[in-house]
Amino acid sequence: MPHATTRDGVRLYYEEAGSGIPLVFVHEFAGDWRSWEPQMRFFSRYYRAITYSARGFKPSSIPADPAQYSQDHARDDVVAILDHLGIDRAHIAGLSMGGFATLHVGMAYPERARSLVIAGCGYGAAPADKETFRQECEAAARRFETAGVEAARQYAIGPTRVQYQNKDPRGWDEFATQLTEHDWQGQAHTMRGVQMKRPSLWELEERMRSIRVPALIVTGDEDDPCLEPALLMKRAIATSGLVVLPQAGHTINLEDPEPFNRALLDFFTRVDAGRWTGRDARSTSAGILGFRK
Repeated sequence: MPHATTRDGVRLYYEEAGSGIPLVFVHEFAGDWRSWEPQMRFFSRYYRAITYSARGFKPSSIPADPAQYSQDHARDDVVAILDHLGIDRAHIAGLSMGGFATLHVGMAYPERARSLVIAGCGYGAAPADKETFRQECEAAARRFETAGVEAARQYAIGPTRVQYQNKDPRGWDEFATQLTEHDWQGQAHTMRGVQMKRPSLWELEERMRSIRVPALIVTGDEDDPCLEPALLMKRAIATSGLVVLPQAGHTINLEDPEPFNRALLDFFTRVDAGRWTGRDARSTSAGILGFRK
């Protein structure tokens, strides 16, 4: 089984398919390397598509030390995959937890990214929600530690997951089943170390304004915790575009793979052709019609 080794000795399982410009997919908390299968099958026709399991997610290492789980570790693990595969720069696409990691790569290591796809990013990001989110993360971590499969099933049927279940019960059942196969200590450590302690997007606004890498922000219009953060990122990142999928929840790459893939393919094509540009400063001026008294 192919693995990349991080600087702190964690082994990350990965898979790749196709050839050409590299494209790395970074999964969400409720997923693993398998979560990107619809994208691996599609994008490997045009790109060197790569997916991996984050630390704490089988078959990657499950570090026992809680200190080995953090937003910085998640960010640096993306770069560890690139380094192991000898990749200088890649398109990087992440969902939810993976979207946060992708954003942080764009801020810390912009030279390693051809582009950024930041999808479903924003849970607990609003300042007013910070303490409530931390309390929910701790409750979820304890639930995974004590109730395992039952906790996973509960997590899979959250208010932003029912859209997937309603549209595609068979696909949702596969997603939920894969979630029940996770390592519960890895889930708890990830929830406490990566999810609960990550900085709010509002705290990162100035850093986001420094991003010059082409970026695509994607969210579902029924993924309520991610709507306002998506607008924040759109306004802060001058090189970004925003895609909102209608009647869609959080698991958008699996729930609506066709429009999701089309949006990403159009974005990557424009980036690779040098046709994705920053926002025209004239479009940010005050007023509506452009006239003054």
